[in-house]
Amino acid sequence: MLRYWHALLDLVYPDPCRACGTALLGNESIVCTRCRVNLPRTDSHLVAIDSLRLKFAGKVPVQNVYAFLKFERAGKVQRLLHQLKYNNQPEVGLMLGRMYGHELRQAGVGTGLDLIVPVPLHPRKLAQRGYNQSDSLAEGLSEGLGVAWSNEVLVRQKFTETQTGKSRFERSENVAGIFEVIKPARVENQHIVVVDDVMTTGATLESAIEALLQNKAASVTVVALAAAV
Repeated sequence: MLRYWHALLDLVYPDPCRACGTALLGNESIVCTRCRVNLPRTDSHLVAIDSLRLKFAGKVPVQNVYAFLKFERAGKVQRLLHQLKYNNQPEVGLMLGRMYGHELRQAGVGTGLDLIVPVPLHPRKLAQRGYNQSDSLAEGLSEGLGVAWSNEVLVRQKFTETQTGKSRFERSENVAGIFEVIKPARVENQHIVVVDDVMTTGATLESAIEALLQNKAASVTVVALAAAV
């Protein structure tokens, strides 16, 4: 009987696609089939994109830099990011992370990766939001790639102002030295994947990479859900 009522509610009030807003049908979940297929991918794991690597050139050494989706203002990717970060829908990150993990694995990218680490939030911001959107991305990526993940390795020890509206220099100054590796044995001599939702100037990721390398990580690969390319 309960299943019947759930089915009736789904019929009368269908769950919308988080990307385009149309009603989800049948076995569709979170994002409709059309959007899943047509989301604007960068394919940066297949063809190197200089604009992504140049964010870190001359600053910190990185093994690879990947972004799943192309960020476009007022587009589907921005709507998905808004749902993930501000509408209490970490399941969006889990699904997209899983999707990208599968695509990376099919391309053979997972070989040699040891641990996936999400960019952490400061405890104050975590308490405000209730969750870290990068955790769900890392968890989904872990499932898709078959590589372990942990949000108990890297911590954010300094509360920072928003990066929005800051110049590249101001962003770098704002996030310098804000991360700490609290379990160095987990990263020593390991190939670490550091995960964030959006890659803009790369300043926040740069600070995270520095902390990992200072604790003897063998190499670091960057994975972002979205970037402007």
